[in-house]
Amino acid sequence: MSASLAGRSSERLLEVIRTQTDIAKLGLDLGGVMALVAERAQALTQAVGAVVELAEDSDMVYRAATGVAESHLGMRLAQGNSLSGLCIREGQPLQCPDAETDTRVDREACRRIGLRSMIVVPLRHHDAVVGVLKVLSERPQAFDDDDLHLLGLMSDLIAAAMFHAAKYGTSELFYLATHDGLTGLANRSLFLERLRQCLAQAQREEKHFGLLNLDMDGLKPINDVYGHRAGDAAIRELAQRIKQASRESDTVARLGGDEFGVILSRVSDRDGALAHAQRLAQQIVKPFEFERQEIALDASIGVAVFPNDGAELDTLLDRADQSMYLTKRAKKPAGARSGRGE
Repeated sequence: MSASLAGRSSERLLEVIRTQTDIAKLGLDLGGVMALVAERAQALTQAVGAVVELAEDSDMVYRAATGVAESHLGMRLAQGNSLSGLCIREGQPLQCPDAETDTRVDREACRRIGLRSMIVVPLRHHDAVVGVLKVLSERPQAFDDDDLHLLGLMSDLIAAAMFHAAKYGTSELFYLATHDGLTGLANRSLFLERLRQCLAQAQREEKHFGLLNLDMDGLKPINDVYGHRAGDAAIRELAQRIKQASRESDTVARLGGDEFGVILSRVSDRDGALAHAQRLAQQIVKPFEFERQEIALDASIGVAVFPNDGAELDTLLDRADQSMYLTKRAKKPAGARSGRGE
């Protein structure tokens, strides 16, 4: 092995160790662990995307995704005709050198994404293969045996996190993989999965539904003045208030950082969604107490309604995000800068 190749291998192994250290900081946030490993796996293999898929019922579900796969987070695909499903059944790492000649892959799906090669390695929980870690490339034969070995190490990190997070069985494992570790709300993956389901149902039945995007106001000052423990407490308090003000049929999720989302599965029109947002705003904007300190709490809320604001998932998400920023800017004094977490 040349000195340059040896140096590259050493650096990659050091990155695996650094990833292990970062995983320890995430604790029981299994969704966060999977997202972190997917991000690092993509970077280390110079892939264009990486995915963690979990086997749920007869489907493979995208529970973490980066790069070209990120827009598919939360998507369900049948196990039967995919390389990921074959990896689940065989319990062995699989490598596709060229999707144009490999009969094991869904060739049309690969063409839609623009993929030519991939590596898929199994994720084990106790004695069962519960999912896969996969990296993707737009070039044929983009990966080698070193990449395969590296991906195996990264999958071991996820498996270890799964074991420590869910020692008692697979049902707990899937709950932890789809819920936020800090607040207990649905995470981004589960939110997008349910949003896709809600969108498909609304299209079939020609019904409305609403989408709320909430961004906490003033998290940075809370962290700066009272410390990050207070910031975490504020996020948990906000999550609890959103949940209490929502209905059982709604999906409430922490999408990351100080951003939350709500799917309003039953609204008749825009006025209904706006009324729910107003009730939610009134519930949120009350101080809370942390270690004998009274801390202000507020959030900016954006609203989008299907089909008025769009018929596609990405369009609805963008409209809700734009609406939230308009709300946030309206709260700022003239000349003040707006932005998340300010």
